[in-house]
Amino acid sequence: GMAVLNAADPIVAKMAKNCPGAVTYFAADRHNPVMATHNAQGKRVVYIEGQSIVCAEGGEVVQQIPLENVPLTRKGTISFQVENAMASVAAAWALNLDWSAVRAALKSFASNADTAPGRFNVFSYRGATLIADYGHNPDAILALVRAVEAMPAGRRMIVISGAGDRRDEDIRKQTEILGDAFDEVILYQDQCQRGRADGEVLGLLREGLAHAKRTTAVEEIRGEFLAIDTALARLQPGELCLILIDQVEEALAHIAGRLAEVSIERPARAAAQGEVRLENQAAA
Repeated sequence: GMAVLNAADPIVAKMAKNCPGAVTYFAADRHNPVMATHNAQGKRVVYIEGQSIVCAEGGEVVQQIPLENVPLTRKGTISFQVENAMASVAAAWALNLDWSAVRAALKSFASNADTAPGRFNVFSYRGATLIADYGHNPDAILALVRAVEAMPAGRRMIVISGAGDRRDEDIRKQTEILGDAFDEVILYQDQCQRGRADGEVLGLLREGLAHAKRTTAVEEIRGEFLAIDTALARLQPGELCLILIDQVEEALAHIAGRLAEVSIERPARAAAQGEVRLENQAAA
């Protein structure tokens, strides 16, 4: 068999000693010590060179896939999606799948609400960028912040709650990270407090924002959907809003409903403007 391991994660990389079969390491940096050693030994590695995913074995490049042909990565700007793509390519390589099939799959896959609900689903809303994700731990939050910082936007807003079954320090850490990356924070209490007292999670999230470098506005709202609607009402063209959803299916359905309303508004507005122009022409 073949194990596919992330060389950039020391804990994962050490799992190689427990793998009875071969190992393919992946990491964006091919000069990573684990990658460099594995590559020097002629074993399989997957890394990023320029703007392409590169598969190498025996010191020779076996395959290159341009990141611009992997929409999931947004031309390589979303680092955690680049890692996901590298891992997928390594797994497909281990299964000896035809490279044309691998390329086609990477080119056609989109991380949307249908294929990967709650996993960095990106929408356009009245000229603004809207992202829905089910990230509820500091590592996920850090990855999301890095992704958002790679996306052009003016003001940034975030809608967030916290899972009550996490450690106090983990809940605080989430907003400590977010406070340096977002201008406005909307805190909401999710449906299930998971053993926490009413308002306890919101208090911990506020504590994490105590020394925020960027956040200038914080608001608490009871109810996930009301929090989403509040953010959407404030969102302006060119801005970005990250919504950390709790009830994945229900929240995505709610967002879809708001997007549908906008799509209905556009032709209605265009028709109204057309009527005004006709009236003006008639008056002239």
